[in-house]
Amino acid sequence: MAGHSTEQADVIVVGGGLSGLVAATEIADAGKRVIVVDQEGEQSLGGQAFWSFGGLFLVDSPEQRRLGIKDSFELAMQDWLGTAGFDRDEDHWPRKWAEAYVAFAAGEKRDWLRAMGHRIFPVVGWAERGGYDAMGHGNSVPRFHVTWGTGPGIVEPFERRAREAAKSGRLVFKFRHRVDALSVTNGTVDGVSGAILAADNVERGKSSSRNVVGEFALKAQSVIVASGGIGGNHDLVRANWPKRLGDPPRFMISGVPEHVDGRMIGITEKTGARLINRDRMWHYVEGIQNWNPIWPRHGIRILPGPSSMWFDATGARLPAPLFPGSDTLGQLNYIMSSGYDYSWFVLTQAIIKKEFALSGSEQNPDLTGKSWRMTLRRATNKGAPAPVEAFKSHGVDFIVRDKLEDLVAAMNKLAGNDLLKLEHIRTQIEARDREIANPYVKDAQVMNIHNARRYIGDRLIRTASPHRILDPEKGPLIAVKLNILTRKTLGGFETDLDSRVFGAEGSVIPGLYAVGEAAGFGGGGVHGYRSLEGTFLGGCLFSGRNAGRAAAKAVG
Repeated sequence: MAGHSTEQADVIVVGGGLSGLVAATEIADAGKRVIVVDQEGEQSLGGQAFWSFGGLFLVDSPEQRRLGIKDSFELAMQDWLGTAGFDRDEDHWPRKWAEAYVAFAAGEKRDWLRAMGHRIFPVVGWAERGGYDAMGHGNSVPRFHVTWGTGPGIVEPFERRAREAAKSGRLVFKFRHRVDALSVTNGTVDGVSGAILAADNVERGKSSSRNVVGEFALKAQSVIVASGGIGGNHDLVRANWPKRLGDPPRFMISGVPEHVDGRMIGITEKTGARLINRDRMWHYVEGIQNWNPIWPRHGIRILPGPSSMWFDATGARLPAPLFPGSDTLGQLNYIMSSGYDYSWFVLTQAIIKKEFALSGSEQNPDLTGKSWRMTLRRATNKGAPAPVEAFKSHGVDFIVRDKLEDLVAAMNKLAGNDLLKLEHIRTQIEARDREIANPYVKDAQVMNIHNARRYIGDRLIRTASPHRILDPEKGPLIAVKLNILTRKTLGGFETDLDSRVFGAEGSVIPGLYAVGEAAGFGGGGVHGYRSLEGTFLGGCLFSGRNAGRAAAKAVG
């Protein structure tokens, strides 16, 4: 073993993901000394944010205004509250965080990022569209701003600032240092201790060695927990699964690496930190198994446009307004109530070409690589984007056939049952297809398609021209088996607006802060029950910034 190392700083940040980097750079910029501790290697700096699509929730942005989108703080706040559904006593601080975060998104967020070199793709996406009344769930207007450079593009400004601070000596990275305990003296959190893990140059995202080669202890005036959530730990996901969503899925795939295991959340809770809303979580229903996986059970989420027909495992079409892109948790609730943990998209080549995007920086080489030439090909290529075509060719969840009878037979074979009845599927598709010929319809999904195409951004790159599913000129037919994909923890440690953590008795624990997913992205659950999307990275930015500035100010 390498022995025991001890060091001191003003503040210790546990976790080198986005929220941890933001907090650490704010502390260093204030002239204080900060240590960033992470159990993974240097190649994993940036954490889960690196793998993201880079979506950010902004309100009344120049990008929106250029596209004719009328947005405001009041409208965004109405949408947030209708989506969150705050209804618990412990939602006091989450609601305060929501109000502060929407003000941030409508105010200085974009300019703050832009001053660091961050840039935004000009077409604003429309995620979580809802479909209920004006006060219900969903974004009333497009607000999903994609970072030019996707996940790496949002990490880069803070990694650059952190490395500059490291050169000056204000910031020290401690990679391969696994925190096993928080130290508490006279009720104040004042350090961390744990194991030094063997160096491991494994590729980013892959499971790294847990061989212990030494021990360490670090002291500071405060500790910021920025350790992420539980999405890589399926046992913990199932243990916290809410009864309102039925029984937990028997089969799930992972949208995050294996080390996102919730371990640090348990360690922090043992110090007396108050963990709230642990039954609130965010998992996607459009998950597909990665044909070229990086981490165990690696899944990718389809970011769908509005046109694919959606069927449950028995062949029943999902009811309105549970269309692609409308209400993630509403869809999850419906699917789990069907008695099965999967569902199906049925679509055409014309739809997949224009409407399928895949979440993840590695699945979007054009946007990640900041290539305008490659990005423009999305609109001009005969086929879908290359990563989508690769899944269509190699992915185990994709079926491509010319005839509906062959498609349904292959769907049953893949599922290992005979739940899908050809005539039942055909009847529903033909009924929908009859609605396509008219501009005035009663099919709510077709109405939704027409509404989407009124927005120039969707009409240009995200919504196919309305057509019959069974039109052979738009084929071949495609079916996609959709799995539950674990992703985000919406609950977390209860914090005030300075990201200070409350204890079980209701008072702030001196010296302890929590940010990002560990804090439910702020307050212990800023999203309430549901997310408007583009709010996870933004929550890391906002909570990390608040914590870093507050901790630096508190240092004596």
